[in-house]
Amino acid sequence: MKSEPVSKPLAVKTATAAAVHLKTIGPEEAGQRLDNFLLRWAKGVPKSHIYRIIRSGEVRVNKKRAEPTTRLIEGDVVRVPPVRIAEPAQIAAVNLAQTKSRAQGYFEKMPILFEDEALLIVNKPAGLAVHGGSGIALGVIETLRMTRPELKFLELVHRLDRDTSGVLLLAKKRSALVELHRQIREGQTDKRYYLLAHGEIVQGSAVLQLKYPLHKYLLANGERRVRVDPDGLPSHTALRVIKAMRRGDFAITLAEAQLKTGRTHQIRVHLQKLGHAILGDDKYGHEEQDKAIKSKRLYLHAHLAVFTHPRTGEKMRIESPLPAEFTAMMKNFEIASND
Repeated sequence: MKSEPVSKPLAVKTATAAAVHLKTIGPEEAGQRLDNFLLRWAKGVPKSHIYRIIRSGEVRVNKKRAEPTTRLIEGDVVRVPPVRIAEPAQIAAVNLAQTKSRAQGYFEKMPILFEDEALLIVNKPAGLAVHGGSGIALGVIETLRMTRPELKFLELVHRLDRDTSGVLLLAKKRSALVELHRQIREGQTDKRYYLLAHGEIVQGSAVLQLKYPLHKYLLANGERRVRVDPDGLPSHTALRVIKAMRRGDFAITLAEAQLKTGRTHQIRVHLQKLGHAILGDDKYGHEEQDKAIKSKRLYLHAHLAVFTHPRTGEKMRIESPLPAEFTAMMKNFEIASND
């Protein structure tokens, strides 16, 4: 008989006998929705099947029918009809196959800008985190380690926000990593970003020097945020306006930001403080304006990295072109008359 591919979770077989399960909710499970509880407990069972047995009344809470959104409390007894639950080894095999497939898809959307025996420099797409964690299984580093298993050492030299695209440096040798970190620490690198900001930024004849102390903090849900705070760490962004554009009541500005320091969310918070938040910024931006002009992403792109090669001593200048989404957005606007 032909075996079924492990990449299809619906086809997972198990020797676990199907039987009615009575599960008493403990303190660690209390507060969950019924559907979420079952999806975690019955790993390997299709989501559609979980919802079907809830809606059909086969799942009972304290002998009564319940909705998928029912909140469970400690001491509740949940009756689950016979379902086949995958064994841990089978779940792991399925998950690994699916993860490898996703990694290959991410890798194909991440062009290599430069590579030699010491460095791997990629053009990171927007929406892909640089590393996994906090519910993110795959980031750039995990993707590259999975798709390039021959690389025995691979580490991020620096980071980009998940929704920021562009030049991202990785080291293939520990000595290269240490040397590049030294260059960054001593201000010997040059990193520049293109951005689209809300409104028309008035620059005048000089480059705008944005210097605001920044403080990191966490929201109640654990999400990271940054704000301008007198007690924060010093930060410095040099901002050069390239052109301002207008469409009806809306204006946007294409600018280049040069990092003088590298604080978390630095450019995004500096532009917010300036009164010209970056388009598509779901943390520090203008939600209604973004909806009105149909922002599709965070319009922040790391387009240039200048540094000294850690082995050869050569001056390196790695560039990434303006993304198509920027060009498409700007086509909807005309250059402001006073530009």
